Parts: sequence; structure tokens; C-alpha cells
Amino acid sequence: MSVRRPVAWVVAVVLFAEAVGVAALNWFLAIVVDRQDMSLAGLDPDMMSLSSKIGGVVFGLYFALCALVALLVALRDRAPAGLGRILLISAAVVHGLLGAFTWGLVGPGAFIFMIVVLGLIVLLLMTYDAREQPAAGQRAEDGKGDDGSPVSPPPAPTTP
Repeated sequence: MSVRRPVAWVVAVVLFAEAVGVAALNWFLAIVVDRQDMSLAGLDPDMMSLSSKIGGVVFGLYFALCALVALLVALRDRAPAGLGRILLISAAVVHGLLGAFTWGLVGPGAFIFMIVVLGLIVLLLMTYDAREQPAAGQRAEDGKGDDGSPVSPPPAPTTP
């Protein structure tokens, strides 16, 4: 049994949950900033609140799009290609960076979560990256070339 589809389903669910969580967290932070009515280094509190909401929506949509790619991979049972592959690779990089930052800012629990999601995304990319068909001129059952020899002979020397 292959682990590819279950991993893709898990990645899709985790990224959808993370999309909702990131958007909700940024929205909550925007409300907190809005109600405090304080300035941070001379910045306008209304602008900070608005930028937090916009950032939450943008990152939420980004993670939702990555989750949609993982969902399509799970449904089709095919490797992500093109923009979908780039999105999943960028999500892996983002989770690696967020994991590095969360260790110091939030704690080891958030770090472990980020690294687990990073590992799931990398596992999704790697399991679908494996070659399913043998190379041209090879048979799958014995791994030998067309003539039955394990290694093709070297070319014959030529003289001028």
C-alpha cells in the first residue's frame, strides 16, 4: 500500500486548518491593536490594524491555495506540476523559516508543529517524485538491459 495519497490528504487538511488559524490569529491581533489605540514608534494604530488584517487574509489565502494543491494531488494521485509544485516548495520553505522564528518567540511546541508540517510537505513532494516507470531499455523484473547483461559493453576503440 502506498502512503502517497494519505500523506496528501493529511497535508491538505493541515494546510486548510493552518490557513484558517493564521487568518483568525491576524484578525484577532488587528482587533487588539485597534482597541488599544496606542502608537508603536509613531505608527498609526489604524494602519497597523488594517495591515494585520490584510496580512492575515493574504497568508490565509496562500495556505488555502497550497492546501488546494495538496487536495488535488490526493484526488488525482498524481505529482504536483508547475505552479502547484512551486507553491508546495515555497510552503515548505515558509514553514522552515517560521519554525526557526517560533522557537525563540513562541516556544518548542510551535516549532515542533512547524517542522512536522514541513516534513509532511517534503514527504508529499518526495513520494510523488519517485520514478514509477523503469528507464528506457530496462526491464522492471530483473533490472538488466535489453541484451540481458547488467552493464552495456564499452564502445569499441577506433583507430585513425
